[in-house]
Amino acid sequence: MKFMKLGSKSDSFQTDGDNVRYVATELASDIVVNVGDVKFYLHKFPLLSKSLRLQKLVSNTDEENDEVHIHDIPGGPIAFEICAKFCYGMVVTLNAYNVVAARCAAEYLEMYETVEKGNLIYKIEVFLNSSIFRSWKDSIIVLQTTKSLLPWSEELKIVSHCMESIATKASLDPSKVEWSYTYNRKKLPSENGNDSHWNGVRKQLMVPKDWWVEDLCELQLDLYNRVMSTITTNGSVSGIVVGEALSAYASKRLPGFSKGVIQNGDIAKNRLVLETIVGLLPAEDMGSGSCCFSLKLLKMAIQLECEVSVRSELMRRTGQRLEEATVADLLISSSTGETIYDIETVQKLVEAFVAQEHQSLLEDELQEIRSPKMVSNSSSKIKVAKLVDSYLAEIARDPNLPLLNFVNIADLVSSFPRQSHDGLYRAIDMYLKVNLFYPTCI
Repeated sequence: MKFMKLGSKSDSFQTDGDNVRYVATELASDIVVNVGDVKFYLHKFPLLSKSLRLQKLVSNTDEENDEVHIHDIPGGPIAFEICAKFCYGMVVTLNAYNVVAARCAAEYLEMYETVEKGNLIYKIEVFLNSSIFRSWKDSIIVLQTTKSLLPWSEELKIVSHCMESIATKASLDPSKVEWSYTYNRKKLPSENGNDSHWNGVRKQLMVPKDWWVEDLCELQLDLYNRVMSTITTNGSVSGIVVGEALSAYASKRLPGFSKGVIQNGDIAKNRLVLETIVGLLPAEDMGSGSCCFSLKLLKMAIQLECEVSVRSELMRRTGQRLEEATVADLLISSSTGETIYDIETVQKLVEAFVAQEHQSLLEDELQEIRSPKMVSNSSSKIKVAKLVDSYLAEIARDPNLPLLNFVNIADLVSSFPRQSHDGLYRAIDMYLKVNLFYPTCI
């Protein structure tokens, strides 16, 4: 972590209980500054020589009453104390955790260069620009501290500078990454004690493209949303990596996400997290996130009763990559209790896939060329036909499954090529066997 030390005198601030601060010196204090519920017994000269606001406050007090009140200073008594120590020339250490509070407090106290050269605002700005914003982890820490200091941190552009710093680094070519970052999801060889060597020379480890994903998971939702929006706007990060980032954030912020089931927590909060994640998915890049990821989001969106637009978007995205799904992925529990599984949702997913295939075919015909995509489409149809046949075999075990639902899903892929129709025959056979015992379901 980067830090900057200011001043050279020893720290002579003393405390008397929880609500009194004073400077241990032979000179009696001649001003009392009330910050919230804390009283600071200080001296006019060092304070007024650097703070225009304190000059104004003191000039408005009675000659017999040298007591001023400050109740709205950002950062409260702690931030004020940093500023006061700077005025006295005492040693103050600034770091990523306290620099924003100090900067906002200095702005409040109007510690400008016009008051005195080399004032606190100037020194903090130098520290931010030369150290903090150049550091990956410090930029993230500083951004987190800005929330409790709004609107000051926003108006001073600390928030926007942090976000731009983070987004710029995340968009950089991984080969140029030379700073420390967190990466626990996929252990690197060096972390497992399996460093690769060749002729006694250590091989340079490749920085993964999603090296920045876990560190950003520490951000609260509103800040994460803004940072990710900045990253995607820059356009240098692929949809695949964006999908990795959103998947990691969902796993951290949505309880039970890895299992596709909400386990606990505030429903409204979880709904907001999920809807924000969906909103961050690149609109045009279908490579942003796997089909499995989209399906987990869809399952949770249904459970959390998210907006129809959110569920429709997830169905569209999932349906377009349906060939990647497994039967287990599609066995979504029904919320109505009428059937074991949510048949309607799966039917919509298949419809989305079919719609995409029709659109692709129309585009190929208009271009009048044979695209490599057509081969892929044929392969996708074979996979989806096999998937649907296997899915029908599973849901056919439900004695409450209406015949119409079974037929409708089967009909959607009836024209798709198959290596064999055995899967479909098994599904029909299973349905008939079950309904021989439950004829009222037909």
